[in-house]
Amino acid sequence: MNSVSSPFGKPLDRVDGPLKVTGQAHYASEFDVPGLLYGSVVNSSVARGRIVSIDASAAEAVPGVALVLTHQNRPPIASYDEPYEDDDAADGSPFRPLFNDRILYSGQPIALVVAENLELARYAGSLVKVEYAAEPHRTDLLSELHTMHKAPAELPEPRGDADSALATAQYKVEVQYSTPVEHHNPMEPHASTVHYFPEGHLEIYDKTQGVQNCMRYLEGVFDMEGKIRILSPFVGGAFGSGLRPQYQLTLAVMAALKLKRSVRVTLKRQQMFTFGYRPRTVQRLALGASADGQLQAITHQAIGQTSRFEDFTEHEVEWSGMLYKCPNVKLDYQLVPLDVYTPLDMRAPGATIGVYALESAMDELAYATGVDPVQLRLTNYSDRNANEDKPYSSKELRQCYEQGAERFGWARRTPEPRSMRDGDQLIGWGMATGVWEAMQMPAAAKACMDPDGRLIVSSATSDIGTGTYTVMTQIAAAAMGLPMNQVEFRLGDSSMSKAPLEGGSFTVSSVGTAVQQACEALQEKLLDAAQQSPVSPFTGAKLDDVEFVAGQMRLKASPEQGVDLTQIVAASGVIEAEASAEPGEKRNDYSTATHSAIFVEVRVDESLRTVKVSRVVSAVAAGRVVNPKTAGNQIVGGVVWGIGQALHEETMIDHNLGRYMNHNLSEYHVPVNADIGDIDVIFVDEKDEIVNALGSKGVGEIGIVGVAAAVGNAIYHATGKRVRDLPITMDKLL
Repeated sequence: MNSVSSPFGKPLDRVDGPLKVTGQAHYASEFDVPGLLYGSVVNSSVARGRIVSIDASAAEAVPGVALVLTHQNRPPIASYDEPYEDDDAADGSPFRPLFNDRILYSGQPIALVVAENLELARYAGSLVKVEYAAEPHRTDLLSELHTMHKAPAELPEPRGDADSALATAQYKVEVQYSTPVEHHNPMEPHASTVHYFPEGHLEIYDKTQGVQNCMRYLEGVFDMEGKIRILSPFVGGAFGSGLRPQYQLTLAVMAALKLKRSVRVTLKRQQMFTFGYRPRTVQRLALGASADGQLQAITHQAIGQTSRFEDFTEHEVEWSGMLYKCPNVKLDYQLVPLDVYTPLDMRAPGATIGVYALESAMDELAYATGVDPVQLRLTNYSDRNANEDKPYSSKELRQCYEQGAERFGWARRTPEPRSMRDGDQLIGWGMATGVWEAMQMPAAAKACMDPDGRLIVSSATSDIGTGTYTVMTQIAAAAMGLPMNQVEFRLGDSSMSKAPLEGGSFTVSSVGTAVQQACEALQEKLLDAAQQSPVSPFTGAKLDDVEFVAGQMRLKASPEQGVDLTQIVAASGVIEAEASAEPGEKRNDYSTATHSAIFVEVRVDESLRTVKVSRVVSAVAAGRVVNPKTAGNQIVGGVVWGIGQALHEETMIDHNLGRYMNHNLSEYHVPVNADIGDIDVIFVDEKDEIVNALGSKGVGEIGIVGVAAAVGNAIYHATGKRVRDLPITMDKLL
C-alpha cells in the first residue's frame, strides 16, 4: 500500500455525504420507473389458524385498483424449503409469503392490494374482509419454558467440572437476567420497486444488505435464473433487518409477474414490526471465584424465543467461555418455539444479549469479592480464546481498560453504592467489557482505470449508512497512489463482483481486502502495458520495483522516471482487473476478535428515579482503523443504542392477541438527543498482521456490546438496587 499522502487511516468526510444532504441519493422507494403501480400489504389479525375466506370484492370495485393478490391467485412459486433458504436463513422451514391458507403469526401478510397510487391501495386494503378459523396460540416465552429444546448451535464442549468447582468456590454469584424483544426500526422502511420488462426480465430496487442474496432467493422462488437484477445504491439504515429478503420483495415480484407491470411495495412503520427482531431471552449465570476474584467456574444458560417454523440461533453464551480465564466452564443454549415470526440478527447479534448478562454478573461478583470491577477483569485476563484453545492474533484489551479508565477518571470512584452524589442526584459509575468476532468472508472486487486517469472500483456490497463508499474509496486510493477525487467506488448491484452480506463487521476486512487485491492486480496489468513499448523505462521491471504515486507509475530506484497512468491507458485502452480475497491460512492458528472497555456515568434523581447517562467513554481495539471519523460515528451509534437497550427499548406484546402493541415510533421508545450526554471514543493502537491483509477488524458491532451492562452497573453503584430485567425503567427502580 502506497504511503505517500495516503488517505488510509485519515478521518475523512463521507464521499456520499453531498448526495445525501442534497436529496440526490435515491432509496428503494424513490426510483421512478414507467407505468408504476403501488402495492399495500394486508396483514393477519390472528396469531394462529387458517384463512377460511377472503372477500376482496369491495376492494376490487374501487376505481384504480388493479389487483388483490392472495394465496389463491398468486403466480407459481417453489414448493420446497431449499429455494427459500437465503444466506442468513435459520435452521428449519423458511416462511413463504402467500403460500397457503395457514396463519403462523399475527401480522403475517395475507394479501397485497395493487392500485394506481399508494393512497388508493391502502384504502382498498382496508376493505378486504377476511374470515379466520383461529386456533389457540402461545406467544409468552416465560409461560412456555417447559417446551424448550436445545438450539442447533455448535457450542464448545464443557471444560473441567463447572458444577463441582462452583459448589466449592469461596464466592458465588447465581443470577438470572431477562431481555425483551427489540425491533430494528431503521429510518427507511423496507421497500421494493420492481421494474418489469416485457421480455420478463426484472430490475428491482430493494432495501437490502445483500443484493446477490436477494437475487439468488428470487431466482429460486420464481424459477427465474439469470432474469433478475437487484439494485440498492443507498440504504437508510438496517442494523440487520435487511440481511434476509423481507416479504415485501416477494410480494412485489408476485404482483409484477401477475400483472406484467412495474410494482412498488413499501411497508408502513407498523408493518416493520411484522418480521424479524431481537429475541426475548432469559439467561441464567453462575460464577464461582476465590477470595482474590480468580474465576473458578462459569455456567451460562441462555433461553431464547423462536418461531415454530425456524430455529433462530445466535452466539449468545460462547462469550462467557472466551472472554476470561476460567478452568471450569459449562455453556447451554435452549430455544422455545412460539407462534411468532422468526427472530433476526440485530446489531451484534447474540453478543449484545450474552455479554450484557456476563458483564452484569461480573459486576455482581466484583461487589461480592470486594475487588474493583476493572481489577477483577484484569485478574481474569486471558491472552487465549479457551473455547478454541488458540492465542489471539492481537488483543489490546489491557490498553482499553487503562486508557478508558484514565480518560474517564475511574480512580476517583468510591466503591460503595450510593456513596457519590451531586445534590439530589445519585451518581453512579459502572464499566463493562465488549467483545466481537473479527471475521473475514470470501469477496471479490473489480478495478478499472479509464483514459481520464479515473479509477472505478466495484463490488456487490452494500452501504447501510456505515461509510462503505468512503472507506473503500480510501483503500483503493491508497493502493493506487491516487487522490480521493480520482477514485469512485460502486456498490449495490447484483451484477457486480461477488460480495458477502454487509453485516457482522466484516465488510472492510472482506470487501476491503478484495479491493486492495484488485488494485494490486490492476497494477500488474498497468506495468505489463507500460512494458509493451520497446523504449519503456520499465522493461524487465517487477511490480516490487515500481511504486504508484500521484497518478504516476515510477521506478523506486529512479523516481524521476515516472509515467502518468493516463498515458499508459491512452496507449492500451481501458485496463481492468478483478480479484478475489479469502481468509488467509495463517488465521487458522489464531482466534480473532475486537475488544472494548466501556465506562459509564449515570445521574439518578433520588426521588423520581429518572436516569440520565451523563458520560460514556468507550475504548476500542479494532486493529487498523481505515477512517477514524466514520468508525467513531459507528461506535457512537452503538453506544446510543446500548443506552436504548438499557433504559428504553422494549417491544410489548399482548399475549391474549399475540400481537405487538407499541408498533410505532411514538410508543416504541428509543433514545433522543436529550437522553444522551458526552460520548468519548478512543481507538487503541493495535497492530495485527494475521487478521487480514489490511490489519482491520471492523467496528460496526463492537460499539453496542457491553454498554447496557455498564449502564446497569452504574445504576447499581448509584442506587444500590440491582435490576436484572431490561429495560431499566423508573418503576423498576422505585
